[in-house]
Amino acid sequence: MAPCGRVRSRWPGPLALLLLSLSLAAAEPGAGGPGLGPAGQSAQQQVPAGGPGPGGRGPRGGGGSSGGWKLADEPACREDVSRVCPKHSWANNLAVLECLQDVREVEVGGYCNLELLWNYKLNLTTDLKFESVAREVCKSTIAEDAHSQGEVVACLEKGLVKEAEESDPRIQVSDECKKAILRVAELSSDDFHLDRHLYFACRDDRERFCGNTQAGEGRVYKCLFNHKFEESMSEKCRDALTTRQKLIAQDYKVSYSLAKSCKSDLKKYRCNVENLPRSREARLSYLLMCLESAVHRGRQVSSECQGEMLDYRRMLMEDFSLSPEIILSCRGEIEHHCSGLHRKGRTLHCLMKVVRGEKGNVGLNCQQALQTLIQETDPGADYRIDRALNEACESVIQTACKHIRSGDPMILSCLMEHLYTEKMVEDCEHRLLELQYFISRDWKLDPVLYRKCQGDASRLCHTHGWNETTSDLMPTGAVFSCLYRHAYRTEEQGRRLSRECRAEVQRILHQRAVDVKLDPSLQDKCMIDLGKWCSEKTETGQELECLQDHLDDLVVDCRDIVGNLTELESEDIQIEALLMKACEPIIQTFCHEMADNQIDSGDLMECLIQNKHQKEMNEKCTIGVTHFQLVQMKDFRFSYKFKMACKEDVLKLCPNIKKKVDVVICLSTTVRNDTLQDAREQRVSLKCRKQLRVEELEMTEDIRLEPELYEACKSDIKNNCPNVPYGNAQIIECLKENKKRLSNRCHQKVFKLQENEMMDPELDYTLMRVCKQMIKRFCAEADSKNMLQCLKQNKNSEVMDPKCKQMITKRQITQNTDYRLNPVLRKACKQDIPKFCQNILSTAKDDAELEGQVVSCLKLKYADQRLSPDCEDQIRVIIQESALDYRLDPQLQMHCSDEISRLCAEEAAAQEQTGQVEECLKVNLLKIKPELCKKEVLNMLKESKADIFVDPVLHTACALDIKHHCAAIPPGRGRQMSCLMEALEDKRVRLQPECKKRLNDRIEMWSYAAKVAPAEGFSDLAMQVMTSPSKNYILSVITVGICVLFLIGLLCGRITKRVTRELKDR
Repeated sequence: MAPCGRVRSRWPGPLALLLLSLSLAAAEPGAGGPGLGPAGQSAQQQVPAGGPGPGGRGPRGGGGSSGGWKLADEPACREDVSRVCPKHSWANNLAVLECLQDVREVEVGGYCNLELLWNYKLNLTTDLKFESVAREVCKSTIAEDAHSQGEVVACLEKGLVKEAEESDPRIQVSDECKKAILRVAELSSDDFHLDRHLYFACRDDRERFCGNTQAGEGRVYKCLFNHKFEESMSEKCRDALTTRQKLIAQDYKVSYSLAKSCKSDLKKYRCNVENLPRSREARLSYLLMCLESAVHRGRQVSSECQGEMLDYRRMLMEDFSLSPEIILSCRGEIEHHCSGLHRKGRTLHCLMKVVRGEKGNVGLNCQQALQTLIQETDPGADYRIDRALNEACESVIQTACKHIRSGDPMILSCLMEHLYTEKMVEDCEHRLLELQYFISRDWKLDPVLYRKCQGDASRLCHTHGWNETTSDLMPTGAVFSCLYRHAYRTEEQGRRLSRECRAEVQRILHQRAVDVKLDPSLQDKCMIDLGKWCSEKTETGQELECLQDHLDDLVVDCRDIVGNLTELESEDIQIEALLMKACEPIIQTFCHEMADNQIDSGDLMECLIQNKHQKEMNEKCTIGVTHFQLVQMKDFRFSYKFKMACKEDVLKLCPNIKKKVDVVICLSTTVRNDTLQDAREQRVSLKCRKQLRVEELEMTEDIRLEPELYEACKSDIKNNCPNVPYGNAQIIECLKENKKRLSNRCHQKVFKLQENEMMDPELDYTLMRVCKQMIKRFCAEADSKNMLQCLKQNKNSEVMDPKCKQMITKRQITQNTDYRLNPVLRKACKQDIPKFCQNILSTAKDDAELEGQVVSCLKLKYADQRLSPDCEDQIRVIIQESALDYRLDPQLQMHCSDEISRLCAEEAAAQEQTGQVEECLKVNLLKIKPELCKKEVLNMLKESKADIFVDPVLHTACALDIKHHCAAIPPGRGRQMSCLMEALEDKRVRLQPECKKRLNDRIEMWSYAAKVAPAEGFSDLAMQVMTSPSKNYILSVITVGICVLFLIGLLCGRITKRVTRELKDR
């Protein structure tokens, strides 16, 4: 600092010297040294230093105790002095003045108060003797050529202020001098005329801004303070006002209105106890903290005092330079990042922005100084304290928060709730997040949270009072973490929060979810990981999602924090404020009951997952819900309902497994094994089995929810399903349709998936979605394991939905490719398959389809009538279904695809298959060139001989004839077919022309088949004979032949016997 006119640089304070000089002058006798009185000089007789004496008398002594003019002797003040001031002080003018100043609430005589005391104080600043006192007491500070008219005082005041703002001041102001300067500033606090430097600096500004403001009781000061940042305010006046404000920051008594309004409250709440050092108790920050503590504890503080506190808290927030700690600790940050900013609170917000990491780095001392200032000003209690925030958010408050009373603490909460809505403006968003960054680091700075939770915090977290020092074991930032840990405890765990406190904790968690920087522990522990993994994730909410995506890659401390937060979100997804905003339409339509519950317990997220593909669902909500599902797969604890239902089962049966998908597989395998082995008691509890079912069903919706399958098929998805969305199991369905083009690893995983789906059709997400309504219509009572079987039985119903019918056909095609994908067939034919098809099984590979070979094998044995009854029933159904739709016969489709395209293209293009393709192939049997295809068609002909039901064209043509002539004959084993053949040969029976024509066609086909497809073995030959229409004739011929051979044998035997005997006789 420049020498301040004639004052050496490097120290603060305008008002301090005046006060000190008064103190010292009062302590010294007037004649013996420099005194406050004029010592009988004629120049002062008209207006003595103490004021005009009655009758024009002038003072004859200094302010000391011996000789001279005395205030206590003045008639206008004698009564008041004797009434309010101790007797030992009457001889000391300064002591009397100080006494009368301190008891202004007491009615002091008008002339004494308004005239005599006022003039006395005014003349002190203009008295030449004052300069000598100042030099004597502050001689190390004041230069030799200092002059008066308030400049000495102003210079000392500036020096006092500057000393507080420098870490290593060149010149130290003694404690006595400091006290004097501050005391003089206090004495001039009621009328700005008494501060000569400020009066001359602000005369024009006073007329401009405060012309109608009556002088006295500090009113002009307050008016000028309020206009300090007006553009038309002169710089000289602004500097003088700033200096006085800085003195108020050092000693609240320098503000007349504050000291007067809060005097009783300070005494009541022991905010100025005698045993505290004056430097502490007098600081404005201490007064504010002490009285704010009383307010936060629910104590009554007068409205006048609260109004004054509000003004001075706003003053501190408006001008960073009023806080020496900010100047000392943040000087570098201000110069580098925030220089040139207009004050009005913008410099502080700039520093807050730097602290948040948006404009570089900031030192720890600066951050702590800012945190202290926020606690002193407590803007969380009233947003109007923060002028920058108030101006930036005025329009938002008027629209979004107009229902809340102005100044209410809930205004900030309302602004946070509308943070990323259309009502929010950018400038308000920035100022709000900058302030919330600091509020979130001290739970006491949220007044509503503190009021509702102070009892719980004291009981559970061992906290101290609002402005008391916190312990190292429970620092301020850790209190909220303690509260939210208790907020989500069950009743069995005990020590839960009160309902009011829990609601507030949830509110804060919802607000913090919008930005990781609002969660102190998360930001502190994850700073390195945020830079390493999430540097490009700058959009709202992306940083936490990024950390969750890289959970396994995070350092231990960060992983624990993110894991705990994610676990908490699983119980109460409303903590995810951004997700809740995105999903509001779907919540209001489908999940409003869950959203209204005070205790979520994971129900809301479960509802969102179940309705994820409703038409009301928007893209943002879908992405958010899916992301949360993917995060849940990393740890079973992240699924709250699953965790609570299966925690004990996991510890017992799957103790070393953490990932949710692995836990689900472990528990599902246990349930399956117990079921297959008919265990007397299931090892997995009932409640866990129910929730396990929910988790299994949710995992089928998106391939990413099955990590092993997804990893195995990533390249296949890229090659075969590049533009297919992940949701609604569309990727899984695409892989199934392109199964022949998949890599071996992916193919195996898809086959295993299909095997599980066929065993439990409810896990087939696409089937359940497409056929949802048909399931309700036809299969409402069916067991989930038999769902597909039920749908197949009702597939040809007239009211069957075409899309569902098409999906059922797809699943039938899949089942017929491999018997392992048809659990009903597998169970029915478990003895027949190894008996008749062992050669196929021996060459089969695990997790690879047999392309219908086993089914074809069983079909042939069905035609030979060699299957067990249960297996025969199932094969009959398969043959009947594939006879209507060639696509259900994998071998036929594989070997005859070219021939179908060449010979039966029109039939194959039909929208609904009714067996016309198979009939076309039979009719064009002679035109078929590939031997394998011809063999498949011949097999179809062979199968149709065994049962007319497997020949839909013939069955349709002969339906009436069967009813009339063969009604008493049971179906199966070729019985009805034999009946029709006999009726055809019987001339007495008249068959329908179409039936007769079809039967003759079939006879020709069978004859041709017998020629081109001779029996492959004796059993096939015998079966052909037994199923032949000429069976009786063939059997007769065979019988005659056997008889002839028998007779020949007898004859040959007799001859042989005779020859042997003759040889013996020789």
